[in-house]
Amino acid sequence: MTPILYFDNAATTPVDPRVVEAMTACLTAAGEFANPASGHAPGARAKRLVEEARAAIGARVNAPPERILFTSGATEANNLALKGALRARTAERRHLITTRIEHKSVTESARALAGEGVEVTYLDCDAQGIVSPDSVRAAITDATVLVSIMHVNNEIGVIEDVAEIARICRSRGVLLHVDAAQSAGKIPLDLAGWGIDLCSLTAHKINGPKGIGALYVRRDVALAPLIHGGEPELGVRGGTLPTHQIAGMGKAYELADPALEGARLAELRDLLWCSLAALGGVTRNGCPERSAPHILNVTFRGVDGTSLLCALDDIAISQGSACASSTPEPSHVLRSIGLSDALAQSTLRFGLGRFTERADVERLVERVGMELKRLRTLAGSAPVWCSS
Repeated sequence: MTPILYFDNAATTPVDPRVVEAMTACLTAAGEFANPASGHAPGARAKRLVEEARAAIGARVNAPPERILFTSGATEANNLALKGALRARTAERRHLITTRIEHKSVTESARALAGEGVEVTYLDCDAQGIVSPDSVRAAITDATVLVSIMHVNNEIGVIEDVAEIARICRSRGVLLHVDAAQSAGKIPLDLAGWGIDLCSLTAHKINGPKGIGALYVRRDVALAPLIHGGEPELGVRGGTLPTHQIAGMGKAYELADPALEGARLAELRDLLWCSLAALGGVTRNGCPERSAPHILNVTFRGVDGTSLLCALDDIAISQGSACASSTPEPSHVLRSIGLSDALAQSTLRFGLGRFTERADVERLVERVGMELKRLRTLAGSAPVWCSS
């Protein structure tokens, strides 16, 4: 049986064997399984592993390790950043700014806050998926508490200018939250240098385990807790720390060096795009000059994306965010950059990763070309896409 080609690394990645080794060392009686909050020697050893993981994560994103707060993933981190920041403020300052192309964990958190009386402003992007820093500047009012912007868009891979947006926010006394779930380990992050106040991180996008993430919280940023319990992280999040998952996340961040992986992934992405473009009737979504190396979003004119997905049953790819895969509506991101519902439904996202090889890309293109030709012939749509 031919193995399935995996091109959905933007949804999640396989765990690196070196990460598995770090995690399993924390699970059995022979390892560091103890509660890191316990005062005995095994607890102290587990706590040391937790702090080593904090240091590895902090080093990768240029943030003080002691300001890294562990969560169950980027979704919880996004919820804590938005809800925690707005709920910690007085009624006089209850304004949130975000965009129409954010991950659902941000847009749904914003919706929940709106139900609590928070005013929410949603910024548009241009046809290339870029959110203008000037639009952020224009939207800030005296009531604004927080701006929340995704660094790398999870569907089209566009990199937003969070450093310039941070400068604008600082000049107005407004907090900036950045969702960096898709950028960590793929492109360099400089949270301290850029002046980011809050930043959501995850492990499973960079060959670490699911169920663990982190929120960077700049010193003096106040958050209202979402989860209460003993020994809360930074006084904000309660619960027993999962040493094995944290050790895995730390190892994943130690291994995920953008300087090593970024160039290789970009080369494979460019090969994939040039090969797909040669098939004809294919367009790329998102600004190519500001694109993360691991995401390629492509519209195939003249076919339905779902039909193409079903035909490519030996390849793991998606039409967009895995968090929205159960809904039949076209992607809100693709709608925001101006695609019609029909074109949005004809779009696929390709996610490359650490274990993607050139031969995989070549096989993928061969299969896509074969099925694309077959489906277009069946649909009799050649004149449509050729003239588009």
